[in-house]
Amino acid sequence: MPADRLLNTVLQLYQNVHDDRKTDQIVGSTTNLLTSLSNPLNLGVLTSQLLIAPAIWHRRDGLRTSLRIISIYNSAAIRVRQNEIDNAKNAHGPRQGGCLGSDAWVRAVVKGADDRSNRWQHLLVLTGILMGMEANDKQSLSRGLRNTLEEAVVTAANLALERQDGSFASASIVLALNYVFPYLSEFRQSMINCNALLPITVLAITGEDGFQDGRFIDDIRKDVKQHGQMVDWRPNSPSFAMLQTMDSKPLMGGMGPLSRLAAFAVTNATDSAVVLEAQDSLMEFTQKVFQQWRYNPLSTVDGAEETARLGQETLEGSWPVLWQVLKKTMYATVAVMQAIVGRSLLDPRMRNDVMAPQVATKSLFTLRNLFFISSRQGASAFQAYQFTYLTSLDILARFADACVALLTEVKPPHAGVVPPNFLDRTLDLFYLNVAEHLPLNMPTEACDALIVRPATAYLTHTGVLTSTMIELFEAAHSAILSVLSCPHTGSLTVGLVPFYIDALFASFPLQISTRQFRLAFKTVMQIVSPPFPISLTEPQLSETLLEMVRFKAMGASTTPLPLTQDAISQAEKGLTPEEPMSEQSSLALTLIDSLPFLPLPLVEDWLTLTARTMNEISDPVLRQPVRDRFWEVLVSGEMDVERATIGVAWWTTKGGRELVLGEQQVPVMSGAIMDEGRSSRL
Repeated sequence: MPADRLLNTVLQLYQNVHDDRKTDQIVGSTTNLLTSLSNPLNLGVLTSQLLIAPAIWHRRDGLRTSLRIISIYNSAAIRVRQNEIDNAKNAHGPRQGGCLGSDAWVRAVVKGADDRSNRWQHLLVLTGILMGMEANDKQSLSRGLRNTLEEAVVTAANLALERQDGSFASASIVLALNYVFPYLSEFRQSMINCNALLPITVLAITGEDGFQDGRFIDDIRKDVKQHGQMVDWRPNSPSFAMLQTMDSKPLMGGMGPLSRLAAFAVTNATDSAVVLEAQDSLMEFTQKVFQQWRYNPLSTVDGAEETARLGQETLEGSWPVLWQVLKKTMYATVAVMQAIVGRSLLDPRMRNDVMAPQVATKSLFTLRNLFFISSRQGASAFQAYQFTYLTSLDILARFADACVALLTEVKPPHAGVVPPNFLDRTLDLFYLNVAEHLPLNMPTEACDALIVRPATAYLTHTGVLTSTMIELFEAAHSAILSVLSCPHTGSLTVGLVPFYIDALFASFPLQISTRQFRLAFKTVMQIVSPPFPISLTEPQLSETLLEMVRFKAMGASTTPLPLTQDAISQAEKGLTPEEPMSEQSSLALTLIDSLPFLPLPLVEDWLTLTARTMNEISDPVLRQPVRDRFWEVLVSGEMDVERATIGVAWWTTKGGRELVLGEQQVPVMSGAIMDEGRSSRL
């Protein structure tokens, strides 16, 4: 059909709403016309009519309609540029397309974005054109027209942001900018009205066109079936189909770039209040997600119990898809939170002593709400999460009242008891991980009530050690040690150290590795030794602890220990694996690690006692790493000058060398007469 007749037909079809098949035909014909029309006026008319066509805009397709407009102009621009290249190569052959150059075609189409349509619709057209002409560094347009087109995109976006034509218009603006943003120069990007962009971008992530405030989790709950301990959510359930539909929406497919666009808006917004509102919106969103997950039976499934508690169809079909969406939720939220926390370090209106702890607290609340996702299979091991988490902790730790307020608000209601519910234990893990970083400026009483007491339940736990329970056990140890390490908690340390050491011995070697045991005991020895105040009030404590280790080593097992989860994790991180250790050799190493912290009067005696403990290790393979470590402590500078002086004297004149290395042959000249039992006959 000739282009002019096809144009008239398409313009008539624009006036009514059609079924999906007919609509797809109209879209295809429109794209074809945009590439084949040679009259610039007709191109303008086609664009003008398309942007007000009931056949396109009166359908209930949501953002797919806006994406369709972008796709039409993107495809048309690509074909126009390709036709221009082909025609230039084949100057004497038949001409392809409408024979308009790229610059002329762009100018003709843009004229159709007139006052009869909205600015946000103009943005869709401009986005498609710029993407089609300039994707993959094609540089199809002249420099001047490229700059003009970029300026037009930003102008249309800002005018559309000012008008606020409703939720559909706002989502369409976000969709267009999400696609076109990488094609804008840094200067043009900086011209976007980020104060107006940020709220609608956050809404696009959390609202109907994004994660729907987590309502999909509640829809899933209605389809979950429980049979005793078994939990089943089949792939043929209505909620699974709804989840897949949600995940296929235009903005969901570009959630990574969308979160980066929101982060850009956070960084470049001139109004700090808009940034704080965005943080509140994200915190509220994650709270809704968490609450709906709590009431979902799937939340009771520990990662270690998946194969035992989930049906085969659930495990292989719906379960992985659900976690893919949940992780996408976390990644998008954390990417924006990283920008907010980063801005709080630089913005004077956010880093003052009033706002800084509030921003940090809200960030940690947001991460707590997402911890059921981030704690799963190392999902939090990415830079944005670690920056947001650790920076928020660093900021909060400066403010004692804010630390106490946060821990008081999120303190487990069952503190002192290990909860039976997996999700509650997950929250306990987040609590202990956070508490570990905060005691330095907290009052001693608060440290006891908010850190020590909640942690003790996991120190003495004797149940089954799943991977989560091991993490909780380690977190409890770290939290206790952080309190003990604070100089101002001396009054608490005196009563806590015996209990902690008893729990430490009870857990080794079954629950913690040699590395963990040595590190924990070494930390305690530092705490009870000079210059910590407790060394003055309880001077006998350090020697008492060493006697406990030596006594335990006398009856310890000499069998090499199996690899623990900690050792496996260290190997996976590429760290040097531990040499073979027995319980006995591990305890001997623990004594050696403690030598640099002993009070001066005890150093010489314990050098001797430690060497004797080492010599009681009968297996030379297990004894050698201990001997190497002993030598390392003596010569590496771990001891200060006074203790090193005592060590040198002990080594040279008081039998230390013989104890560590054993009896050595006397050095003599070659050919000297030796006092041997029988002379050589040679």
